[in-house]
Amino acid sequence: MIGLISATAAGAAARDRLAAAWPDRTRVYEGPVGDAVRAAFAECEQLVCFLATGAVVRLVAPLLGDKTADPGVVCVDEGGRFAVSLVGGHGGGANELAHQVGELLGAEPVVTTATDSVGVAGLDTLGLPVEGAVAAVSRALLDGEPVALDAEVRWPLPALPVAARGAYTIRVTDRAVEPGEREVVLRPPSLVVGVGASRGAPVEEVLGLVEDALRDAGLSPASLAELATVDAKADEPGIVRAAERLGVPLVTYSAEELAAVDVPNPSEAPLAAVGTPSVAEAAALVRGGELLVPKRKSAASPAMATCAVVRRPARGRLAVVGLGPGARDLLTPRAEAELRRASVLVGLDQYVDQIRDLLRPGTRVLESGLGAEEERARTAVAEAREGQAVALIGSGDAGVYAMASPALAEASDDIDVVGVPGVTAALAAGALLGAPLGHDHVSISLSDLHTPWEVIERRVRAAAEADLVVTFYNPRSRGRDWQLPKALAILAGHREPATPVGVVRNASRPDESARVTTLADLDPATVDMMTVVTVGNTATREIAGRMVTPRGYRWQEEPK
Repeated sequence: MIGLISATAAGAAARDRLAAAWPDRTRVYEGPVGDAVRAAFAECEQLVCFLATGAVVRLVAPLLGDKTADPGVVCVDEGGRFAVSLVGGHGGGANELAHQVGELLGAEPVVTTATDSVGVAGLDTLGLPVEGAVAAVSRALLDGEPVALDAEVRWPLPALPVAARGAYTIRVTDRAVEPGEREVVLRPPSLVVGVGASRGAPVEEVLGLVEDALRDAGLSPASLAELATVDAKADEPGIVRAAERLGVPLVTYSAEELAAVDVPNPSEAPLAAVGTPSVAEAAALVRGGELLVPKRKSAASPAMATCAVVRRPARGRLAVVGLGPGARDLLTPRAEAELRRASVLVGLDQYVDQIRDLLRPGTRVLESGLGAEEERARTAVAEAREGQAVALIGSGDAGVYAMASPALAEASDDIDVVGVPGVTAALAAGALLGAPLGHDHVSISLSDLHTPWEVIERRVRAAAEADLVVTFYNPRSRGRDWQLPKALAILAGHREPATPVGVVRNASRPDESARVTTLADLDPATVDMMTVVTVGNTATREIAGRMVTPRGYRWQEEPK
């Protein structure tokens, strides 16, 4: 919950805007400011104070305890010009909150945390338990000193400016090791413990078994991702409470799923009881991985619980990101976040140049030229399979004549895939032309490099007969100069010569141009590969120089 505190009418107005926008996230604290701040500090995860920073410093200073537990505090000035991350930039999420508040209120976010200021990922913001010399290693990263990355367990981390060797180290491991003097240890959630238990097994017996298994194998409980068992034990109190006390989810599988898993120590007892020859080992191994601790029984007599420990391989992450038509303000916040999250960027060289300044230091960039789409898709998937966090970029929307199709055709279920939508060329062009896509419409690429012309022609003819607004991508190049006239001729067989046609070149870029002409007057020679051509349907009209396709609301047809 975010506590909102204000002292003046101007502050209250901005406070109320925030409360209205985030009704489920915020709580307004009324009354004397000092009392309100103290109450919110005790009850909320974050605070937004519409007060001077000096006043907030004095109010919260006596309340500060541990930066890992204190709420994040953001200050917004009386004029609503700035949203200042004051306390808990990383641990309390104030840095991100300052950006969110700034976006909503039109204020400039002010973040002074060193790593955020230079674009380096904060080691305490990676979503992993972190131990060791966080401040010293972060300072080394900021000062450009060589910091080595020792990834005993591969995990999809954001980009870090690391070296092959250095006096400082970032160690990624699930082993129970103590960090060195100049070392940070990151604990990935790589361990799964499979658990079996007899009815009524005490929670202390289950919990002790799990803790002993991890300790004896030299593994860190901070890397425990989940407990796993058979569906029949989903409500077994000892297992359920053990998961709660360990702070991890309990995941269950059917007996049929577990019976299909090849295990080293099957048994007749669970087969008779729950329908599978293995619970602990099979539940730990069902999604793959390395068996670190084979089935072991608890020390009680008789033993009422078993467990096994597996290290699962890291699942790489592939984000397929649409960059929009080119203008920076049409790049979505979600796309920017994925670019910052990636440790590997794959893309066409000219698209990489558009967003290179948004990449974190240490991002590995794999760029190539035109015509290498399938190679880029294979490269991105291969990097994700190596456990990397990968961003594969394309212009417009990555799923529209772009990289999503070849990438997803290459990918399988061994990696996580995230699609990030972008503003397409058709939409950017439509906004410049007016409202040409106000009714049913279709996009057709006239490039026959990947699609036979006979197929393209059949689609154009179908769109013409269906009276759809048509947007042509890749309409004309020096080597393909006859396809557009042919497509226009097909449409002309079903539409009047005066049908409006919009021609937009480099939509949203500095040299953009847009004009409305007619089907009869369009000169294909004025069109190139940087152009989008939108042909209206029989209802499309030019109104005040704009192209408009009516939605066809019935009330528009009613007599006045």
